[in-house]
Amino acid sequence: MWSNGSSHPFLLTGFPGLEAAHHWISLFFLFIYMSVLFGNGTLLLLIKEDHNLHEPMYFFLSMLAATDLGLTLTTMPTVLGVLWLDYREIGSAACFSQAYFIHSLSFVESGILLAMAYDRFIAICNPLRYTSILINTRVVKIGLGVLIRGFVSVVPPIMPLYVFLYCHSHVLSQAFCLHQDVIKLACADTTFNQLYPVVLVVFIFVLDSLIIFISYVLILKTVLSIASREERAKALNTCVSHICCVLVFYVAVIGLPLIHRFGKQVSHIVHLIMSYVYFLFPPLMNPIIYSVKTKQIKNGILHLFTTHRIGT
Repeated sequence: MWSNGSSHPFLLTGFPGLEAAHHWISLFFLFIYMSVLFGNGTLLLLIKEDHNLHEPMYFFLSMLAATDLGLTLTTMPTVLGVLWLDYREIGSAACFSQAYFIHSLSFVESGILLAMAYDRFIAICNPLRYTSILINTRVVKIGLGVLIRGFVSVVPPIMPLYVFLYCHSHVLSQAFCLHQDVIKLACADTTFNQLYPVVLVVFIFVLDSLIIFISYVLILKTVLSIASREERAKALNTCVSHICCVLVFYVAVIGLPLIHRFGKQVSHIVHLIMSYVYFLFPPLMNPIIYSVKTKQIKNGILHLFTTHRIGT
């Protein structure tokens, strides 16, 4: 059956073969969902309320938390709808919009991690000029640049989805919509949609991670030139949280394509789990990492909740 992408709904998929356990699985996802909302929401509230955190580093951290919230709010409603209510149908427009926001927010997160690396590079390698380089207007411009790059770059492959004809099964392999999943169902020339994402991944994920790696090589070189051991440890400690977030994000980014490329014999359930790890693990771990590893955030959270408890 042939149908236009703008008129025919798609069917989402939970965990095939485990339908009887979907309600129990949904409880796990609900716990992760609430943890992500609570953790990132707390970070945003803390940075907004604590004037000591009104610095470039924490501005980028608030962007990271907001992006993680956006990514989770984009994916989890349909996941819980499938697992909890067995509501599998999704309209084509809603599906393509979901795919757009999932992919664009992933690219935005990569850009924010790059901006945070730039912040740490200036703070350690050129500390005397930190405040003069990262002035408020420049920080805002960097933030806007990251958002524009992420949201504009994903438009070209998403727009054709609305006009493609779909003659294959309308069943998707996930409980949310991804560009690469939808494009497999199209009966049209999808050459551009096959090649453009590869170029985009190279120019964003690969290039961002390479620049972050180079920045930390330069940071490490600067830190090793510091005579005092205490000063070296203090300088490196300001980078630990960011390094952990970078590793969490890019390990997930690299792991998903690798399992798809080389895990042909691996169970489909493993592929599904990896896709959920990719979208849920960084948003879950980022606030935990910063709460544990960053003294200002840890003290701020304790003060925030202590004050709230006393106030009530």
